[in-house]
Amino acid sequence: MKKSIHSPEYECFARLLRKTREEAGLTQVELAAALGQSQSFVCKAEIGERRLDIIQLRTLLAALKVTLPEFVRKLEKELTRGTKGG
Repeated sequence: MKKSIHSPEYECFARLLRKTREEAGLTQVELAAALGQSQSFVCKAEIGERRLDIIQLRTLLAALKVTLPEFVRKLEKELTRGTKGG
């Protein structure tokens, strides 16, 4: 199993994370404040430089008012779309 944060799948995850934040109408600074983290933390998560564990992801999504299962469904849809070439 490949662990690289530079895999196409992880890039898709990071893109979806950013899209979810933007759809919530929050800036990186606002999300960081809600999490008690730095803007750099949010930025690095969104560009794939920082891995998030499942608890961190759940907490981040809660701040965006999105459930973990909802996010995973969207991620699976994006990943499946990517494997079908479009």
